Amino acid sequence: MLGQLPDLIDKNVLVGAKNADDAGVYRINDETAIVLTTDFFTPIVDDPYWFGMIAAANSLSDVWAMGAKPLVALNIAMFPGQPEFFPVLKQIMQGGIDKMTEAGVAIIGGHTIRDKEPKYGFAVMGTVHPERILDNSKAKPGDALILTKKIGTGIISTGVKSGLCSEKTIGEFTTSMATLNKKAGEIMIRTGVSTATDITGFGLIGHLNEVLSASNCRAELHSGNTPFFDEAISLAGSGVIPGGTIANRKTYEPHLHWESDVPEVERLLMNDAQTSGGLLIFVPEEKRDALVAALKNEGILAAHIGNIAGASKDRARITVSR
Repeated sequence: MLGQLPDLIDKNVLVGAKNADDAGVYRINDETAIVLTTDFFTPIVDDPYWFGMIAAANSLSDVWAMGAKPLVALNIAMFPGQPEFFPVLKQIMQGGIDKMTEAGVAIIGGHTIRDKEPKYGFAVMGTVHPERILDNSKAKPGDALILTKKIGTGIISTGVKSGLCSEKTIGEFTTSMATLNKKAGEIMIRTGVSTATDITGFGLIGHLNEVLSASNCRAELHSGNTPFFDEAISLAGSGVIPGGTIANRKTYEPHLHWESDVPEVERLLMNDAQTSGGLLIFVPEEKRDALVAALKNEGILAAHIGNIAGASKDRARITVSR
């Protein structure tokens, strides 16, 4: 549908919708461009305070993925009009405030509407130098792919709704989603990387495919090096698969070549629709070890899951082996 709409014609639009980037970028002057993004969703966990924190962390990641610094945010809230829900909404918004405060971002307003099912998120604005934007077109052959969070939050969320997950797993996946990508974003900028993206609704495969398409590259992934939540593996093996993951698998399958040694559950997990996932960082090979060491020094997961190869010669942009 979006492809049927006319392109924006403005020389100051540095990143628009063309390459399915993480955020839009608009140049103010030769030194400053603003980065704009928005994201909101229905509750991913039962606890309203944690839901607010996760929504905030998720909305900020797009800005860090662009190599930018988030500055201000606007609340976006949809909620039932009954007064008895208001204390829950207060907890949700408090979670958002606390997480934005942790990120050094000011909430300066917002918009609310009445809705039967609660939804919450933010519009976020940040800044970046116009020549330092990490957009989807900048991946290069030889880049190493470094992932900073485990995969499987979509499957686990479905398992939680069905009462199938342990308290340990619920705690682990909730903490992961509420963890900011701020430090990882700062480290990758200091190290010097080609580009980055954050892993959310289109899954690891989908978001990687967007970068490969815009950069005219292909990738070789190793599912055995990809970090998954342990319980997500067992849930997927039991057939607990959310609709978003199934849709991703169908959408991106034409761009994939699976080696025969990749188990079916890992194929599903690599397409799993994530909420507030990690950064997927494209780093030149000569800087890979420095980046990995710096991330691990801060207690951040740094999994080398694959590499970027040459130009894409056919529809199979991504080859996955065990």
